[in-house]
Amino acid sequence: MLNKFTAAESLRVSDTEDISPRVSGLVKWFDPVKGFGFVVSDAGGPDILLHVNVLRNFGQSSVADGARVELEVQKTDRGVQATHVIALQPPETGESVGLSDIAALDPATVAAAPLEPARVKWFDKGKGFGFANVFGRRDDIFLHMEVLRRSGLSDLAPGEALALRVIQGKRGHMAAEVFAWEAALDTSDA
Repeated sequence: MLNKFTAAESLRVSDTEDISPRVSGLVKWFDPVKGFGFVVSDAGGPDILLHVNVLRNFGQSSVADGARVELEVQKTDRGVQATHVIALQPPETGESVGLSDIAALDPATVAAAPLEPARVKWFDKGKGFGFANVFGRRDDIFLHMEVLRRSGLSDLAPGEALALRVIQGKRGHMAAEVFAWEAALDTSDA
């Protein structure tokens, strides 16, 4: 199903503008319910449409506002659109709301935890948390919204495949880092 865009969202590109097929920029906003969002290029120019299908081809169904992305793009009669996500980095958070269970952890300790394959059991963005099941484990793994933000995600869908770095929190196992499974394959234990 194609989304309808308002006039403000459907920015036109003049024939004289030179748009590079490869662009780096920041996610302006992304709404997984609507199925699209926009990226602002570091080089300026019109906003770049980022459709959920392009993001899914990268292995994610959402992306956090302010995340840094590298994209392949194309000019269309409706504006500039992303055709392929090359790389994605979580937003720089500065002062973020800390979770007491992970606030004191050494980042090197978290990075040393193995990546474990998991599927989202459920996640409620409004509540700010959810749970995943790691293959081969009986207990649920707690997923907090702040951990998603730090990992560059904004929402999760039931059944979505992930790679998690799991720690023992005060109330049980919890994800300290969350990756799209496909992206984690490229960066894990290299």
